[in-house]
Amino acid sequence: MNPCPDIFFIRSQKEFEKIALKVFRHQFDNNIVYQDFCTLLKKDKSNVKTITDIPFLPIQFFKSHEIVSSTNPIQKTFSSSGTTGSITSKHLVTDTTLYEQSFRNAFSQFYGNIEDYVILALLPSYLEREGSSLIYMVNDLIEGSNHPESGFYLNNYDELIQKLIKLDSSGKNVLLIGVTYALLDMVEKQSFQLKNTIVMETGGMKGKRKEIIREELHGILCKGFGVPSIHSEYGMTELLSQAYSLGKGIFECPPWMSILIRDTEDAMTYVEDGKTGGINVIDLANINSCSFIATQDLGKKYPNHSFEVLGRFDASDIRGCNLMVI
Repeated sequence: MNPCPDIFFIRSQKEFEKIALKVFRHQFDNNIVYQDFCTLLKKDKSNVKTITDIPFLPIQFFKSHEIVSSTNPIQKTFSSSGTTGSITSKHLVTDTTLYEQSFRNAFSQFYGNIEDYVILALLPSYLEREGSSLIYMVNDLIEGSNHPESGFYLNNYDELIQKLIKLDSSGKNVLLIGVTYALLDMVEKQSFQLKNTIVMETGGMKGKRKEIIREELHGILCKGFGVPSIHSEYGMTELLSQAYSLGKGIFECPPWMSILIRDTEDAMTYVEDGKTGGINVIDLANINSCSFIATQDLGKKYPNHSFEVLGRFDASDIRGCNLMVI
């Protein structure tokens, strides 16, 4: 049974912090890997009083351990993409309805009724493998849109280009969600002047192209699609919630998700708003795994709780994670 069924009804920061501490206590008691990690840091239920006291589990643990805070059977295993032979992250999910509630509620908060959109998904790297949480989410959104034109496209760019132009010119609201390199492939094939389409990139070149900075990437895509801004989704295999950017790379979280920016030299301290550091994510939808994740992303947070993602740690840059092997 979910010990915090009210996470999707959080109305204030105070309420968020109260539930986050409740979730910490639950996971300390029910997740042996997390409990061992906390114990190594000399943290337990007696000395964790605020969310900044909570230890954040390095995301790499999802590659080496089973991170579960529930005795219920595993309903779904999500896995990360990886190069051939590399170890991938595994997120063992005991309640897929929590994931569905999370992404449906978040989409509704940022974009309104799913039935108002035709969803076109250009996610070849994800479709070509098993266990993608992004494919699970987008497939549900496609079904929820109830539009016969909604669907996935693998490498059939010409068909997608024709459909996008036709739908946009007919005045239908379109959401084109694509992996970054595939969106770049599209605008190299065709120049657009879209009036009714949101273009959302999910990040990553997946080894297909050289990585470029966000400003340059969004500039190319804005010009190529003829749109004023590029939207972005910030999510990962190890999370059941997503943050969204409606432009300029500034992300906002749904009420049951929050981020803190840790010092790159000391993983247990935090930097001021506007300063760059490592991104720690609190995802209360992760009630049955671990809600407190130290990612390998670099970013900065602003006073209104929005944030930017600035890049990733180089393996040599990770400090304060020498407790990685339990």
